[in-house]
Amino acid sequence: MPQDYEVVPNPEGGWRVIADGASRAASHHGTQEAARAEARRLAENAGGGEVRIHGMDGEIRESDTIARPVPAAGMITRRLPKQ
Repeated sequence: MPQDYEVVPNPEGGWRVIADGASRAASHHGTQEAARAEARRLAENAGGGEVRIHGMDGEIRESDTIARPVPAAGMITRRLPKQ
């Protein structure tokens, strides 16, 4: 199931990755770039999602859409019933 993540400044220094709806950070990083890479990895592992990058002022300055992974050729996939 897709999951969205926020990369936000940590008041104690560095950057935090927080999943939408979570009360605690998924991870802490020394640089924004490291936090961004981890947020992208987490979103990819969750089946896609949105990664929003905040600036030091807390405003969203960038947003990346992580697409749902495409199954490799020959992989057996299961169709879910329509709801």
